[in-house]
Amino acid sequence: MQFPDRVSAGRRLADAVARLPLDDPVVLGLPRGGVPVAHEVATALGAPLDVIVVRKLGVPTRPELGFGAIGEGGVRVVNDSVVQAARLRGPDMARVEEAERAVLEQRLRRYRGQRAAVPLAGRTAVLVDDGIATGSTALVACEVARAQGAARVVVAVPVAPPDALALLRSEADEVVCLSAPALFSAVGQWYDDFSQTSDEEVADLLARHADAPPPGGTGSARPEAVVLDVGGVRLDGDLTVPGGTPGVVVFAHGSGSSRRSPRNRAVARALNEHGLGTLLFDLLTEAEGQDRDLVFDIPLLGRRLAGATGWLRRTRGVLPVCYFGASTGAAAALTAAADPDADIAAVVSRGGRPDLADPVLPDVRAPTLLIVGGADAAVLPLNRRAAERMRCVHAVEVVPGAGHLFEEPGAMRQVEELATGWFLRHLPPAGPDAGAEGRAGGAP
Repeated sequence: MQFPDRVSAGRRLADAVARLPLDDPVVLGLPRGGVPVAHEVATALGAPLDVIVVRKLGVPTRPELGFGAIGEGGVRVVNDSVVQAARLRGPDMARVEEAERAVLEQRLRRYRGQRAAVPLAGRTAVLVDDGIATGSTALVACEVARAQGAARVVVAVPVAPPDALALLRSEADEVVCLSAPALFSAVGQWYDDFSQTSDEEVADLLARHADAPPPGGTGSARPEAVVLDVGGVRLDGDLTVPGGTPGVVVFAHGSGSSRRSPRNRAVARALNEHGLGTLLFDLLTEAEGQDRDLVFDIPLLGRRLAGATGWLRRTRGVLPVCYFGASTGAAAALTAAADPDADIAAVVSRGGRPDLADPVLPDVRAPTLLIVGGADAAVLPLNRRAAERMRCVHAVEVVPGAGHLFEEPGAMRQVEELATGWFLRHLPPAGPDAGAEGRAGGAP
C-alpha cells in the first residue's frame, strides 16, 4: 500500500483505529514524523493529542547499543542484560542519562511550550508513528506510556514489516497496521511525499489541539453516551445538544462502519461548533453487523433511523430533526425521510447511494443536498439520476477532485461547510428556549 503523504495515511489509519473499543483515549505522536499522522487520528476520534518523547540511553563506548531509555516525568527503562554485558557502572550510566534527559526536556519545551502533558493515568494511550522499521523506539514508548499510568496501550502505524509488528504485539495491548510488506527497507519508500516534518510543525499541531473547542462543540455541551431503544433493540449512540440549538442532526453511517466513523465525527464536530446538535448511533448491533445481508438491508436501516428519531423526540423534546447519511446510510436517510409522518427538516448525503432508495425518492419532502466527489466516477452519475427523480427542493454539489472517501486535502472541509450551510439554511431560527428539553432530558 502506497500513501500520498502523512495526512492521507493518518486519515486511513483513523478509520481503522476508530473501529476499536477505546476507553478515554489519548493520541500520542512520536516526533517528528508521527505527529501529522497522529493529528489526523486524534481529530477523527475527538481525542487529545500529545507527544511521547523517548531518548535511547547508549553504551558510552558503543552509542548505537542501547542499555535503556528515558521518558518524561522521570520514567526510566533499563535493560539489565545489556548493562551486565557492557559492564556499565553507575556513574557512567548516570552521565549518559543526564545528557539525554537534557535533550528530552529541551525537545518537550520546543513542542509544548508552557503546556503540561496530557495525563495518561487510567486512560488508553494510542501511540502513532508514520511507520516502523525495527520497532525498538515504539517498544520503548509503550513501556514509557505504561510507566506513566496508561491502562491500555495501542500502537497504530500506516506501515511496518511483519517482524517489527510481532515484536510490538509482545508489549502493546493492540497493534493496528494498514500495510505489512515482507520486502521492507525503509518507511519512506511507502510514501510519495516523505518530506521532513519540522519542530515548528509539531508545535503548531499540538497548539491547534490545545486551543480547539471541546469535542462537544461550543458552549458547555459535551457528547453524552446514550442507549437507544429502537423496537426492542438496544443501540449505542453519542448525543450532543448545545444550548439554544435550532435542531439535531441524526447520522446514518455507511456499510461496514459505525457511530465511530471518523468522517462522520468530523462533520458532527463542525455542526456542533455552529450550534447544531448531533446524534451518532449504531444502526446495527455488533452481532447484526457481521451479517452482510443486514448491512445492505435499506428498509431495515431506514426503520432503525426512524426509530432513533422517535427515541430522540420522546426523550429530548420535539426539536427539529435533520438527517446526514453516508454511502448506504444516505439511502436509509432518504427512506426514513420519505415516510408521510417523518417531518424531517433537511437531509444531506455524503458520497451516498440514493439509488438504493429509488422507489421512495419522489416521496421525500425534506430539502436534500447530495454531496459527491468529482472523481467518484461510479457514484456521481447515480446521484445525478437520483436527483432527477426527486420532487423536493434538492441540489447536487460536486467536490472537485474528491474520491468516494473524500481523503484528498481540503475535501472533507468542503463537505463540512456544505452540510453546515444546508442545515442552517433549512432549519428555523433557534429560539431562546431551544434545546432546553434536550438538556434536561435523559435516556430511558
